[in-house]
Amino acid sequence: MKKEKRVWAITLIVLWWLAPNPTRAQQDSLSLRQLKEVVITATKFPKTQSETGKVLTVIDEEMIMRSQGKDLAQLLNEQVGLVINGANSNPGKDKSVYLRGAKNEYTLILIDGVPVNDPSGVSGGAYDLRLLSLDQVERIEILKGSQSTLYGSDAVAGVINIITKRDGSKPVEFLGSLSYGSYNSWNGTAVVSGKTKHFDYNAGYTSFSTDGISEAKEKVGGDFDKDDARQESLHANLGFKPTDRLAFKPFVRFTKFDGKYDGGPFADDILNKYEATLLNTGAQANYSLKKGSLNMQYAYNQSDRVFDGTYGKSTYTGKFNHAEVFMNYELTKQLQLLGGVTVQDLKMLDTTSVEKNPSALLASPYVSVFMNTKNFSVELGGRYNHHTQFGQNFTFSFNPSYRWQNGLKAFVNLSTGFKAPTLYQLYGQYGANPDLKPERSQSRSRSSVGFTKQKIEGRMVFFARRIEDVIVYAYPTNVNLNEQNDRGVEWELTVTPTPKLTLKAFYAYVTGDVTTTTNNKDTTFNNLIRRPKNSFGLNAGYRLNQKWYSSLNLQSFGKREDLYFDESTFTSQQVTLTSYVLLDVYVEYSLPKPSLTLFLQGKNLLNQNYEEVYGYSTMGINMQGGVKIKL
Repeated sequence: MKKEKRVWAITLIVLWWLAPNPTRAQQDSLSLRQLKEVVITATKFPKTQSETGKVLTVIDEEMIMRSQGKDLAQLLNEQVGLVINGANSNPGKDKSVYLRGAKNEYTLILIDGVPVNDPSGVSGGAYDLRLLSLDQVERIEILKGSQSTLYGSDAVAGVINIITKRDGSKPVEFLGSLSYGSYNSWNGTAVVSGKTKHFDYNAGYTSFSTDGISEAKEKVGGDFDKDDARQESLHANLGFKPTDRLAFKPFVRFTKFDGKYDGGPFADDILNKYEATLLNTGAQANYSLKKGSLNMQYAYNQSDRVFDGTYGKSTYTGKFNHAEVFMNYELTKQLQLLGGVTVQDLKMLDTTSVEKNPSALLASPYVSVFMNTKNFSVELGGRYNHHTQFGQNFTFSFNPSYRWQNGLKAFVNLSTGFKAPTLYQLYGQYGANPDLKPERSQSRSRSSVGFTKQKIEGRMVFFARRIEDVIVYAYPTNVNLNEQNDRGVEWELTVTPTPKLTLKAFYAYVTGDVTTTTNNKDTTFNNLIRRPKNSFGLNAGYRLNQKWYSSLNLQSFGKREDLYFDESTFTSQQVTLTSYVLLDVYVEYSLPKPSLTLFLQGKNLLNQNYEEVYGYSTMGINMQGGVKIKL
């Protein structure tokens, strides 16, 4: 307890020391630029931030460029209300996405607006973040709160839309990077892109390798081996625009990730190896109307995973087809309509499962109405879901917002969600339960956002989420529990006292519990395992001149609870993980001609000894430096 108090004291002192006096700020407003920023994920078609009342975080291209030396999981882990468990463990360890405390499978991952899914995944079909390189990403939009009305099943906690790089500014461009760092870690990428009147393209190759650290934490006197990891990725985004109104965009991505893993908490294993591959291909088409657009998209995902080691060999293959057609149309200047239909086909290839090679089909039409006036906007939408096994389900969303002339903005989000059990949960090798019921959620959030004329932007959001028939694994099978209730608050602040200095800070609090009835007796317990109730972040970026840029990133995570399986008693035991503080520093030197950037990223400079998962290692002080060139 004393250690955690010291942690929070340090972070508050640093925030006070760096905070500028608002009265010294200039009159130009960063917030006005934020209001005018165009986003896509909130409504599925372009809208400015001022026109939507949804809670949206944008990681833009500039921020991604200044995250060299980090991977996708580590960058997401720095955002308010978002914890990526395993982000700073051994690079090859699996990553879990906890958005506002929700478990991994409640956050839907999109790539360029198209869902990705692994029906054979043990973790509820969640996308494996290790299978996407940050070098391929141009922008990320994080949409919080249930989005099942716009995006269907799995979007119970929110959506992360990963927008990839597509074209260049001239017919032929080359982008390359090479970096080296701690644990003999290499990362290299080569990309060719270009753009003409009717054609654009972006194709590249990325390679990453590391000796890593021991995945399992060593006890005193241990001599564990290092668990290495490798990632290789190919991608191609193409664009063809035969007319001013019609655009056709095929794409293909292939990623292979392999390495070694250990036998469990504090348990080394020199035999265990894994290999995972992802094939993601398809196409998008867009036809511009006079007052709207017609959009079509199709994607095919195939995930193959092999675990081979001490206890034998296990293989998992999942196939996911997604087809969607939707149209947005401006009925009047104040009224817009969005309507579409989605069909998803899921299949798990497994002859040893309860049902041989099971599959499912989900079809869902949806519609949303958007109304905007000078200060008021509202969105009202609904989606009808028809699942081949679970029948019918209806979700809705209601999102009014009001903006005053002084920049103050208030909004309310009310929405419901739906998540069908995955094929693995129903029929998989471990924990199969064909009698599972789908999970249904109700979410609400309310917020007020202040935009001032003194370069200050702030947002505070209160949220609550209730999930009925929540699915958990209770040895030896998956079961539905009565109800889960999560709630919390998020606070964000951005200050730009001078054109050279930007300060960002956030604080998030989340808690939750599950209520179940056993033998006519109600039992309530906290189940936000590995998720801190309190987290805090501070980023200070300073540009000395056109060549030099540096930033400091400080994060503090409160204590967490974890569960582990005790092999001596064959029961799950609870343990408390201590709080910790991470300090990262980034420095870059850039030359405009040729476009060359040298960078150095230092992580965990306080050399904190902590655990993200009980019995597993995390990285101490580590560095990554390199060069990036654009021709």
